[in-house]
Amino acid sequence: MKPLFDENLAARLVKDLADMYPGSAHVLTLGLAGAGDRAIWDRAAAEGFVLVTKDEDFHRLSVLLGPPPKVIWIRLGNCATADVTGLLRFRANAVRAFAEHTETAFLELG
Repeated sequence: MKPLFDENLAARLVKDLADMYPGSAHVLTLGLAGAGDRAIWDRAAAEGFVLVTKDEDFHRLSVLLGPPPKVIWIRLGNCATADVTGLLRFRANAVRAFAEHTETAFLELG
């Protein structure tokens, strides 16, 4: 499973979680800064990413369009990057199971 972290999450998550989620990227490093949701969605689908976001719009797209890509919707509200890192580490087994389940479009974590 390789996450693509949305703009609303810190770019440093790629480095902070590299040991658990190798191959991850951030939209900024892919040249998608300020891109529309659909452009990010299409890139994630084309490159086999699981989109990790705090944006409800991607949740809606996952319900409307289905995978790919799959979406992990972080529901922590205003929080530190360390909180997101901790959540993705603590829930790693659930994240991997979600990524392997072909019929599930999104996973809500919070």
